[in-house]
Amino acid sequence: MFTLKNTATFSQDIKKSRFLAICGPVASEQAAKGFLAEHLDPSATHNCWAWRIGQAYRFNDDGEPSGTAGKPILQAIDGQSLDGTVALVIRWFGGILLGSGGLMRAYGGTAASCLRAMEKIELIKTLRITVTCDFADLALVKARLTGLGAMIDSETFIDTGATLAVDVAADLRDAIIRTVTDITRGRAVIMTEDE
Repeated sequence: MFTLKNTATFSQDIKKSRFLAICGPVASEQAAKGFLAEHLDPSATHNCWAWRIGQAYRFNDDGEPSGTAGKPILQAIDGQSLDGTVALVIRWFGGILLGSGGLMRAYGGTAASCLRAMEKIELIKTLRITVTCDFADLALVKARLTGLGAMIDSETFIDTGATLAVDVAADLRDAIIRTVTDITRGRAVIMTEDE
């Protein structure tokens, strides 16, 4: 899965109608609503949109025939494996009817063209690991964790050492646990968020 790095636009004219796509990253439904409120154009004929955040999604045809605008925009988002993304396609009617198929191609195609040209960031599933180790092992544990790409979120000192809250890529879980166990000779207490 990917998300967008920033907001971008793309416009094209199709049979005298002007289509403008504005796409951007969002982290919540509220953020998506705020994005739409900021970019909607009340002077346009139609402001059609879609967004996806995890399993949640919404789309709107804004007066176009049902299923001809919002759903193709959502399909453009899904077709590029995007998450945390909102796409708004604004249409200024040019006087020529496009028909259902033409509308679907125009809205979905405009959104897809905008999304294709945008810089994307890969979403990596992370999980939290808690490592409790002695002072004697602490410096080496921290060095190895950061060397493996883990992010130490917090460090809490206790009588005998420290407890580290560490965020790691899910696919590195076993390698991190094995490494910490090896360098501390099994003395470290390691807990993952699923335990």
